[in-house]
Amino acid sequence: MNCKVCGSDNLEKINIEDNYYHCNDCEVIFISPKNIVDQTEEKERYEGHDNNHQNEGYVTMFKDFIEELLEEHLNLEQMDDVLEFGCGPGPVLADLLKEKGLNVDIYDPYFFPEKVFEKNKYDLITSTEVFEHFSDPIKEMKLLTSHLKEDSYLAVMTSFHPGPEEFEDWWYKWDPTHIVFFNEKTFNKIASIFDLEIIYTDQEKYILFKV
Repeated sequence: MNCKVCGSDNLEKINIEDNYYHCNDCEVIFISPKNIVDQTEEKERYEGHDNNHQNEGYVTMFKDFIEELLEEHLNLEQMDDVLEFGCGPGPVLADLLKEKGLNVDIYDPYFFPEKVFEKNKYDLITSTEVFEHFSDPIKEMKLLTSHLKEDSYLAVMTSFHPGPEEFEDWWYKWDPTHIVFFNEKTFNKIASIFDLEIIYTDQEKYILFKV
């Protein structure tokens, strides 16, 4: 068994209901491969989410993401093309960005599976509440960074884990489709692998990379 992010074998097993592994080098935490839910169950769970414009809390989450991360640290008026990667069944964030005059492509492996991004590069890629679902984070990062223009950005939202000592009671792992968890050190390692600059992180749920 090796780390999903840095490849280290310096792993520590977290023995709770499902087996998880904590990397002592980059601090990623990931579930044992035998406990990863299959794609049918994963899609069914997504379909049960109330992720649409009628869910005020869901819409507010994305408005906060735009205001607190994107508008605070980027000049959206200087950007043209955006990819919303992993938009889910209701692409609320994409719609909100379109209202700001941006050209937005959407992709989701279950709900919008056409790979419209394949021949394109973007000024900004957003990926919100998606990274925790990646069975192979490095593979997905290779894909994302390959579709970024020079001097462009990757904006991520995912809850940073509190460490192995507090992981057992952490609410974010209760969703069985959440299978990998990051913190600032993990993202620093990812940045070093892909030669990215971290523009901003709140060390809680937001991180903004620059190519």
